[in-house]
Amino acid sequence: MINIIGGSGFVGTRLCSLLKSHDLSFMIFDKVLSQKFSDETFVADVRSVDALNLAIADEYAESTIVNLAAEHRDDVTPLSLYHDVNVQGAINICHVARNKKVQRIIFTSTVAVYGFAPMNTDESGEIAPFNEYGKTKFEAETIFKAWQQEEPNKRTLTIIRPTVIFGEQNRGNVYNLLKQIASSNFLMVGNGLNRKSLAYVGNVAAFICFSLSFKPGIHIYNYVDKPDFTMNDLIIWVKGLLGKPEKIRLRLPYSLGLMIGSSFDLLGKVVHRKFPISSIRVKKFCANSVYSSAVNFTGFVPPIPLKEAIEKTIEYEFMQDNQNNQIFFSE
Repeated sequence: MINIIGGSGFVGTRLCSLLKSHDLSFMIFDKVLSQKFSDETFVADVRSVDALNLAIADEYAESTIVNLAAEHRDDVTPLSLYHDVNVQGAINICHVARNKKVQRIIFTSTVAVYGFAPMNTDESGEIAPFNEYGKTKFEAETIFKAWQQEEPNKRTLTIIRPTVIFGEQNRGNVYNLLKQIASSNFLMVGNGLNRKSLAYVGNVAAFICFSLSFKPGIHIYNYVDKPDFTMNDLIIWVKGLLGKPEKIRLRLPYSLGLMIGSSFDLLGKVVHRKFPISSIRVKKFCANSVYSSAVNFTGFVPPIPLKEAIEKTIEYEFMQDNQNNQIFFSE
């Protein structure tokens, strides 16, 4: 049995669809009911160890826990929610894993544990998170590692650190960028020479499935789909797919964009409102975020090439009528 905590969300729904296609048994444990897999959902919050204990059935060692639950947005308040979900959630999962004799945990962490990392940072990169999300995700990693080390020859821990995940039905940062380009109101901030690593949701789900075969030990992988585009190249290519003039006409200097973002930060504090523009989002947009990955050495081959994945997403979101389908909100 594959127990998927946080399985009602974007990655979880795609993962469950893949498991179903391979006739693999799973159950979802989430604070909200899965729209697609309601019959396989048990409503339980990762912050409640008692709820998890009651929800997850007693199994043998071949049972697996996949932890997708996370508090991840940039603007979460109060900040304690990051600790409650990401850190205490990991403590609770390990407690339940011991009780249920689960010997395999797969944890989706994040490249945010590296902070504003040097180009091509791999799994050995310096841990230097700049926000609570990255900090608490790394704290969770250490908790899961301690669980594995209690029985190192029997327990399997896989930590997957994806870069920004995108795909059909997602309303995160990549979708927001594509939407701005599609609307013809796109305003470029910075020189556009910075490069971005991306991860397609279908490929992330496929790698999680692939990791079910890993042997006892600790396995840590960044997850990125190559190639890495510069922002200029990505925007020009997307414009072409949408049939729009490829030239980037409007550019805002980075310093001015950062000043505008900081102004919205201040205004938000005054009026107690969250705005889509902020200084941290300007910094993230203009920063390089290019990662290397040891996934290539596992034998895993992403089922969907990155360019095809972007094309599929653009077609689904902007060329087809899918307005009645479920959508997922994330960063």
